[in-house]
Amino acid sequence: MTTPTTDIASSPSGGETVSSYESYEEAERAVDYLSDNGFPVENAQIVGSNLRLLEQVTGRVTTGRATLAGAGSGAWFGLFIGLLVGLFSTGPAWVGLVLGGLLIGAVWGAIFGFFAHYAMQGRRDFASNRTLVAARYDVVVTTEAERARTLLAKLGTSV
Repeated sequence: MTTPTTDIASSPSGGETVSSYESYEEAERAVDYLSDNGFPVENAQIVGSNLRLLEQVTGRVTTGRATLAGAGSGAWFGLFIGLLVGLFSTGPAWVGLVLGGLLIGAVWGAIFGFFAHYAMQGRRDFASNRTLVAARYDVVVTTEAERARTLLAKLGTSV
């Protein structure tokens, strides 16, 4: 765990920074500790500074994978439409509508997935997840800053 700092810096939101951490989880733990000790956490904020975009590449996207992903998405949409239309029918017709919606959705989804990937002409042939990450997370309070600092100092020494 990172030892919290106790800067008396002013926050852009009008509050006072009572501690800073290197990870969001540590800042979240600090606010949870404040809450557990009766601090009015509705007056607290976690403020991330020095944001950067982190994009984790998860794999290569081939035409086959794009087609398969499109088929899966289309199948879910087709199933939804089949169930929606199936609400107005009974008996074996209901099963036919649901299965028909699923199959038609899968076929059209596969077609759209294939052509969407083909249209990119080799650009962006990978899948990824994007997230924003901060270099520092400040716990900021608008009231009772000294009390918050005292409580967080106990958290820092108890771990």
